[in-house]
Amino acid sequence: MARILIVDDSAISRMKLKDIFETDCHEVVGVAEDGLEGIEQFKILKPDLVTLDVTMPNMMGVECLKEIIAIDADANVVMISALGKGDVILDALNAGALNYITKPFEEKQVLKTIREALE
Repeated sequence: MARILIVDDSAISRMKLKDIFETDCHEVVGVAEDGLEGIEQFKILKPDLVTLDVTMPNMMGVECLKEIIAIDADANVVMISALGKGDVILDALNAGALNYITKPFEEKQVLKTIREALE
């Protein structure tokens, strides 16, 4: 199915997302702990989809999103956000994110959201 890059500073979130994606036959081609690492991984791996946490050290998710879109205007990016970050999510959608998933996330919602983003 899809080749996915997970960018999230939470090891637990990375692990949960990886399990969800692999259970649905997607390939997790890379993981990154912050936006700077995410950009480097994106350049090297050229994934079909990126999940991108909003709040991370070194580079916030929206900044990372803008860099990824500058590299590839057709990049498929889904933001991951804790509840209560509505204004940041709106900024991300305006910057080119296709959709968002709220934490704590549920498997069905994650899979539905990424399927929509990949269509």
